[in-house]
Amino acid sequence: MLIAKLLTSISLSLGFTLLLPMALVSSLITESVVGAGPSYAQAPPAKNAVGRAMTVRSDIQEADAQTGIVTARGNVQINYPARSIQATAAQAQYFSRERRIILSGNVFVLQEGNTIRGETVTYLIDEGRFIALPQGGGQVESMYLVPDESAGPKNATVEPFNPKPAFKTPLSAPSAPRNP
Repeated sequence: MLIAKLLTSISLSLGFTLLLPMALVSSLITESVVGAGPSYAQAPPAKNAVGRAMTVRSDIQEADAQTGIVTARGNVQINYPARSIQATAAQAQYFSRERRIILSGNVFVLQEGNTIRGETVTYLIDEGRFIALPQGGGQVESMYLVPDESAGPKNATVEPFNPKPAFKTPLSAPSAPRNP
């Protein structure tokens, strides 16, 4: 909150407004300092606040302070190292209040070797979950790296080889030896 007040005073003293809304800046800073909610099937969060930053690059970016929505258009590239996410799209919208990102237009997402390709992909930040939708009548495509259980070492116990196995106890009493 201190940083948001500082940015407000800087923008007022310079006579122009900042491109990013103060609400968005404070929410991003709060997420960086306090930490995000639980993530499922995600990379462990970074230990420092800088590692939790999400970088968005695009041709054009707009931010609305009243709605808390940031829109990036044209050759959008997203890098989110704290969760090992890289993505490309034609457009991305970050909804700071709902903590979700909607990518649209030939979307490609890469996370730890797993990929999703579709026309629209929504990322729910707090849940660490992707929702992919196809273009009218099409399909989405996902590729997942599935570890091969048979290739890894097994913890099954193997009985050691015994050249003289123990015999079972007989069910009946031994009979007397026969004389020929």
